[in-house]
Amino acid sequence: IIKEAFQKSYLIYDKDGEEHYNIISALHKSMRGSDADAALYWLARMIEAGEDPLYIARRIIRFASEDIGLANSRALEQATAAYQACHFIGVPECNVILAQAVVYMAKCKKSNELYVAYQKAARDVKEYGNLPVPLHLRNAPTQLMKDIGYSKGYQYSPDFDYKEKQEYFPEELKRRKYMEGKD
Repeated sequence: IIKEAFQKSYLIYDKDGEEHYNIISALHKSMRGSDADAALYWLARMIEAGEDPLYIARRIIRFASEDIGLANSRALEQATAAYQACHFIGVPECNVILAQAVVYMAKCKKSNELYVAYQKAARDVKEYGNLPVPLHLRNAPTQLMKDIGYSKGYQYSPDFDYKEKQEYFPEELKRRKYMEGKD
């Protein structure tokens, strides 16, 4: 009994402490590095120490968009399904669900293009503030709004076989590129 108690003591897990963040970081970086075996180890460390499976599932959802993104759009579906399944089943049965999600993420092709693109857009929002919506993009539910130019000149994409060349950005950000088109 004493031996068992000492063997379990190494699994003490401070959910608000540094080691908690170190281990979730190791899981995240193992999946990013496509090392499914290491990812499984870090996942098991968290689960066996009593981490909330829904916390882990939320982190996997974030990973699916941040590190896989458009390289495999099914990753977000898999991560979300894992969260839902863990919610329905609970502990301890959901461990294999999380394992499946972690291995899936580790084996997926990776791309952080969405993450980088969003950071660029957010940086422009912070730098330029509340730029006005161009008149041709504004909603015009009233005649007065139409009379002052709201929606004037808007080109309805289906009418142009989705090949129209109109500006969708505010004037100050004309033709900005956030997406690099790698995916």
